[in-house]
Amino acid sequence: GNLMKELLPFSEHPSGPLTALCTDVFTKILLTGSKKGHIIRWNIASYLEDSQNKKNEIKEELCWRAHATKVVDLFIEVEKNVVVTASTDGSVRLWHAMTGYYFGYFGQARKFELSDTSRLILPSDVNNFPAIIKEESKHMEKKKVKYPLMLDRDK
Repeated sequence: GNLMKELLPFSEHPSGPLTALCTDVFTKILLTGSKKGHIIRWNIASYLEDSQNKKNEIKEELCWRAHATKVVDLFIEVEKNVVVTASTDGSVRLWHAMTGYYFGYFGQARKFELSDTSRLILPSDVNNFPAIIKEESKHMEKKKVKYPLMLDRDK
């Protein structure tokens, strides 16, 4: 749950400093958790096959707000297609790995219904739905501002 890496955001959802990461067993998906409670799913398969090829990039595919506070741990269960996240808010939550849909939290009274992803619900402390990142998205870099109105004493 400590700071691992500071990233520039790919989308309007700021990723913030990364505090947790994991891959699936096939090392095709990378999941990162942030200090601000976001989970980001990255496609790393093509990059790992040939990292020297500049066309093979690490692609951000999905971003969702999982917790209101820092994500301290997460893992993906490929067979069930779920992501488990833990946070400093004291909750451990279950999400659909491909869509970011919320299934529930550990300790809830009802059973997890993993087959129903049509019922879109959110935890009480999160109000943003998952955002699918378009492939053509690029880093939103800070733009350098030119100041054309400058005092020219010679004029």
